[in-house]
Amino acid sequence: MSQPQMQIIATEATSEAVTAASPTEGATVLSIIERMARDPNVDPDRVERFLVMAREDRAERARVAFIAAMAACQAELPRVLRDARNTHSGAPYARLETIARATQPVIARHGFSLSFDTEASPIQGHLRVKCTCAHEAGHERAYHLDLPPDTAGAQGKANKTPIQGIGSTITYARRYLVLQVFNIALTNDPDDTDGAPAADASEDVISDAQAETLRNLLTKHGIAPGKFLRVFAVESVPDLPAALYGEALDAIERAVARRARPEGR
Repeated sequence: MSQPQMQIIATEATSEAVTAASPTEGATVLSIIERMARDPNVDPDRVERFLVMAREDRAERARVAFIAAMAACQAELPRVLRDARNTHSGAPYARLETIARATQPVIARHGFSLSFDTEASPIQGHLRVKCTCAHEAGHERAYHLDLPPDTAGAQGKANKTPIQGIGSTITYARRYLVLQVFNIALTNDPDDTDGAPAADASEDVISDAQAETLRNLLTKHGIAPGKFLRVFAVESVPDLPAALYGEALDAIERAVARRARPEGR
């Protein structure tokens, strides 16, 4: 995918629905509210102000916990190996699976979770991919990235269907969002990964030319790309391991042959 101008936008929130209070704190606040509610001399507005103050206090403590955990998490995250290469530009990059394998244990240990979603972008012809980074204390920070669908190669020639382009764009955006959220550094040196799981040479992916061949065959024979991806347990055609390329061609050939058989045979 060509390198577009990218701006990752972040917003923060501490939702009452996700703000975590310790059992002791929750019981104490509830006890105070009950006493205030039973006292006829207490102004109801005072109770409301107390509730607002309690929510604001929990939100602030959750925000501080988020910041502290993020600092500790980033201090432990390893550099991630760029284990794949764009065959058009020659630029090395780290696959989404490689980033996740090297960083997810550290991220989870510090109480963080990531969720992704998509929505219409205000930029015409773009797709917005959203990432929400939530912490167990209750604070969350949302990021988004607007990108055009990845339907063309480096020379501008169409090489994917619109649906395939959307899938490729989402994968591309997820990679960059994860790197941005946790400020993850990349390296080209296999010995410079701080002990992160090394990339397995057997996991090299197919070339762009091979990916285009597979896409063309799927389109030519009317095979749903989603079914193909489920069979080989990959997110997109370019993520297919190189070792499975021949098997993928055989699978397409078998599917075409099954369709050509007369019914009942």
